[in-house]
Amino acid sequence: MPKTVTKSAGKSAAKPAAKAAAKPAVKAAAKASPKAAAKSAPKAKAAKKPALKISMLKPSVNNMTVRVFARAAGFDAAETDAWGHTRSPDYMARNPAHLTPMIEDKGLPRGVLWESCAIMQYLANKHGLEKFYPKAPAKRAMVDSAMFYLIGTLYPYVARATYPALNFPQYAGEVGHSDAHPDKKSEAQKAAMAAIAEPLEVFHSFFRDGKPFIGGKHPSIADIRLASTLEFLAVIDYALPKWAKEYVAAIEKKLGKAYAEPAGDVRGYIAYVKSQASAQS
Repeated sequence: MPKTVTKSAGKSAAKPAAKAAAKPAVKAAAKASPKAAAKSAPKAKAAKKPALKISMLKPSVNNMTVRVFARAAGFDAAETDAWGHTRSPDYMARNPAHLTPMIEDKGLPRGVLWESCAIMQYLANKHGLEKFYPKAPAKRAMVDSAMFYLIGTLYPYVARATYPALNFPQYAGEVGHSDAHPDKKSEAQKAAMAAIAEPLEVFHSFFRDGKPFIGGKHPSIADIRLASTLEFLAVIDYALPKWAKEYVAAIEKKLGKAYAEPAGDVRGYIAYVKSQASAQS
């Protein structure tokens, strides 16, 4: 009996001692494990912004479009001012259309791409930027339709109305490019100004259809193209409807510096042109 009692007492005494010794070891292991895990885990590298080379002209709203998009999409864009160089042998060898904006990308069949809408579509597709250019066929079709309607209908009116005041060359075949009497040129310019109202209202009533932007809650590439285009109308003091003023302001607020910086170049050029016109009058 004494031996039995001694053994059981020894066992019961050993258990608490073992538990007590185990607790600090568990705590120590728990404390050590996060540090060990941190040491063994590889450090996360910051994602690199996609690099992008853009040849552009600062006073142009076509160029402004891509410059805004590149900033808003988070590209690490290297911009080259192509003013006076678009017809150089080097530029023409790469871009026989001598147009801006132009991007350079190794993935392109010819290495370069021009036309603002095509550039935005390409970059949005390549980098999966759905908030700017939705993948859903029906939504994408509306964005495409808005852009094509702009470059095919609205922008020609804007160009005819504003290019004479901006001192931009007129398109061949236009009255403004001809030797017509100044009165005829003035009449053509006024007719173009009057024609702007109809397609502008189409963007408001059809493409936006009560939404903040053509893209819905977030500006799409079509919105960037439209807002940029409307910037030129300031040179002729065009009376934008209230909704259009609020629309451009909303896009600038939403995109912040991405919109404001390129827009500042266009607005600065317009202010310069208007000051020159005032000085001569």
